[in-house]
Amino acid sequence: MSIDRRQLLAMGGMGLGSQLVGASAMAAPQGVFQPNWASLTGGYQAPDWFRDAKFGIWAHWSAQCVPEAGDWYAREMYLQGTRAYNHHLKTYGHPSDVGFMQMYPRWTAERWNPVDLLDLYKRAGARYFMALANHHDNFDSYASSHNPWNSTRYGPRRDIVGTWEKLARERGMRFAVSNHSAHAWHWYQPAYGYDPEGPRAGQRYDAWRLTKADGRGQWWDGLDPQQLYTGRTMPMPDGIRSISAANAWHEKNDRVWNEEAPASNPAFTRNWTNRCKELIDNYRPDMIYFDNMAMPLGQTGLDMTAYFYNKSMEWHGGRNEAVVTAKSTPEKWRAGIVDDVERGGHDDIQRYPFQTDTCIGNWHYDRDLYDRNGYKTAGKVIHTLCDVAAKNGNLMLSVPIRGDGSIDEKERAVVEGIAVWMQRYAVAIYGTRPWTLAGEGPTASAQGHFNEGTNESPYTARDVRYMRKGSAVHAFTLGWPDDNIARFPALGRTGKVARVTVPGDAAPLTFRQTASGLDVTLPTTLRNTIGVGLIVEGDGLA
Repeated sequence: MSIDRRQLLAMGGMGLGSQLVGASAMAAPQGVFQPNWASLTGGYQAPDWFRDAKFGIWAHWSAQCVPEAGDWYAREMYLQGTRAYNHHLKTYGHPSDVGFMQMYPRWTAERWNPVDLLDLYKRAGARYFMALANHHDNFDSYASSHNPWNSTRYGPRRDIVGTWEKLARERGMRFAVSNHSAHAWHWYQPAYGYDPEGPRAGQRYDAWRLTKADGRGQWWDGLDPQQLYTGRTMPMPDGIRSISAANAWHEKNDRVWNEEAPASNPAFTRNWTNRCKELIDNYRPDMIYFDNMAMPLGQTGLDMTAYFYNKSMEWHGGRNEAVVTAKSTPEKWRAGIVDDVERGGHDDIQRYPFQTDTCIGNWHYDRDLYDRNGYKTAGKVIHTLCDVAAKNGNLMLSVPIRGDGSIDEKERAVVEGIAVWMQRYAVAIYGTRPWTLAGEGPTASAQGHFNEGTNESPYTARDVRYMRKGSAVHAFTLGWPDDNIARFPALGRTGKVARVTVPGDAAPLTFRQTASGLDVTLPTTLRNTIGVGLIVEGDGLA
């Protein structure tokens, strides 16, 4: 699948991080890990808690959920002709008058009930939970002493990350944070642009003109909008007079940011470092998700990874329990962090543990998907989880949250559907490792980012996935067979099956093992549209 400009920027951002000659704000850390790939790949091993957990849920929640108009709103509302621009113009006003910063006082979170949400996610089988610490809009959802643009002072006026962290740990869940803000200093540049066409053509948007002095008497009194919008790094030049020309300009410069090492921005890099370090120190996460290719801000990302690993060892009596994820990590570096695949997966078992991240809708809440029933089904999510886990991966699922802090009833129904299946079969997924074969069946699985297809699962009962736990093979059908017979071809060629059971039920199922496979008669009382997980025991299976 080809990746468009928007997807490329999402994957990369500071994507050529390893090539960026940035201004690292940290000295070499004291500890086992040093900030270089040789040290990370030579000493890191993904912790067992992560490999055992298999399934996490993510609250990808920021002020960009307030308009309910989809992802990347804070950037695309400044691109004339886009859906976000048109929505903003109609709902709030022209971007020269009402910029994205005006969404923060509208982010009230008045219906946020994190206790209810985490109870739901725990019931749905999530073993870890991830909170969005900051997005590309450069606003911190925690008590940041290095960024006054944060949720304890404006918007919800609450420590969102701290609240999630406390409640997740009370429920025995590992806690993760996602950090996307290394993108901000180039991602936000359209806020310094202008309409190329129409009655206000050439009039610069709010970021171009606003200063700290303009806040006197306003809700943002004392704040500097330039600190939020990051300054004029590469604003659209004067003289562009058509939307197509503006799009071409942005297209060209997006390629520059992703194909050439951008000039360093030492002040931004230092600030990002201090904010990330404080996030680690104050909330002690088990995982940091970096929304970057390989590393954010180049050497600075390596500094922060080594710092996090060493702190984790300090917190856990010499054991490194930390996980750092990034995208499109070169194979030679995948021993040093956990590679993440956005809205995609792998076509076979991977040597190193990985994570697939996806969402049941858009990353930021999108009312349009609610209106047209555009969410993933529970079956799609479960089949993805089985496929990913069979290949040595974990699944991180985002459930979009509205600006008021709630999820809608259709999202809740999807999560409840996941919960029903997971309460019966999740024990057959947790703690497993890849078998000799990931799976079989007529439906091919794709490789790479952004290839997950439709919201409905493409798999059928003829598609199966395998995992192992101890001496047993755990076998899953990705659908329910019409004749109630689950067929596993590979289990006719390996070992001698002695017993087949359903998780949580000691009663053996009727089976027949031949050279052509293992056929298991499924109880009709368990019939469902998603499929079944079975525990297969015997000699020589694993």
